[in-house]
Amino acid sequence: MLSIARLLETELARASRQFPALVLTGPRRAGKTTLLRKLFPKAAYRLLEDPDVIARVRADPRGFLDELKPPAILDEIQNAPELLNYVRTRVDAAPRRHGQWFLTGSQEAPLMQGVSESLAGRAAIFQLLPMSVLETPKVSLLRGGFPEVLAAPRSADTWFRSYVQTYLERDVRAVTGIRDLSTFRRFLALVASRCGQILNKTDIAGPLGVSVPTVAQWLSVLEITGQILLIPPYFENFGKRLIRSPKIYFVDTGLICHLLGIESIQALERSPFLGPVFEAFVAAEIVKMQAGAGRRRELYYFRDQQGLEVDFIVPTGAARVALVEAKATRTVLPRMAEPMNRLASAMKNVRVTKWVVHRTSPSAPAQTSLSPGVAAVDIAGLLAALGKR
Repeated sequence: MLSIARLLETELARASRQFPALVLTGPRRAGKTTLLRKLFPKAAYRLLEDPDVIARVRADPRGFLDELKPPAILDEIQNAPELLNYVRTRVDAAPRRHGQWFLTGSQEAPLMQGVSESLAGRAAIFQLLPMSVLETPKVSLLRGGFPEVLAAPRSADTWFRSYVQTYLERDVRAVTGIRDLSTFRRFLALVASRCGQILNKTDIAGPLGVSVPTVAQWLSVLEITGQILLIPPYFENFGKRLIRSPKIYFVDTGLICHLLGIESIQALERSPFLGPVFEAFVAAEIVKMQAGAGRRRELYYFRDQQGLEVDFIVPTGAARVALVEAKATRTVLPRMAEPMNRLASAMKNVRVTKWVVHRTSPSAPAQTSLSPGVAAVDIAGLLAALGKR
């Protein structure tokens, strides 16, 4: 796996000096274990996935923890949630000893429920997503940001195929009793084809021959296991009738391309999905930047029933927002800013900045002005601007 500094390192190191426990969530293979073992090399390590390890934990949880001398990393803690209460007991016995317990989990919602019940106020909670362009230029539309894919891009197709199989066999069955895995695989591909669209569960359920509640359950599985982003609409009183459903994206564009059967950059350039994949890329990079800074996720979109739509709205402070349009083109035109200008004119008492983010070109400047108050930037320029809040 690549040895690259992660954005979250500073925040994790700081929190380890302030909290007895840290919890790191995120999708499988995003690099959670590698990061913790790099930052805390002297910590004992236990992977809570092997059946014999789980059997030991369930038979004698106190004995299992007694064998560890903190600091300790408990990897995939969602497989042994009963340990959380025993960790809490040890934390309460030495509340001023910071950086003692490091917990990881790939199933965010169940893990967070256990943490909130057992370690409330005792643990700092972070999320690690696949790598960002701020961490390595190897991240791309076609390959995404999973560390193992970036380390061996020629094996990307095999890696993603294995990832989907492992994900189906482990996480999906662990979260819910899905038995028809072949239909679930078709569901994944169908969701990938709806990337960047407003979520319509009926539209997804129909081609699969399943019920809308089943689709809702399966979407919940994807969200719980860190595979998708559901971007909510931005609600403000603009005197307009607003769309209220979220937009849906996969977190990793490499996974999107794999699910859509796009195997080369040439195929992606010709694909009708180029625009949605780029839009997903921008959404994921904004969220990665926020997570890497230890901030909560704040990303929205706007669309009203008259058809006015702006891809992303990012709060940047008190009464301040950034409007972002994601365009897969390498040639930006002033008309691309028109939706943002129309929305900005309706946003009273709010300071608005406007950005059109586009793909890079060797012959184009990194930033240019499209019109007064609107700048065209590449993804690195956008993240740099948003990071200055």
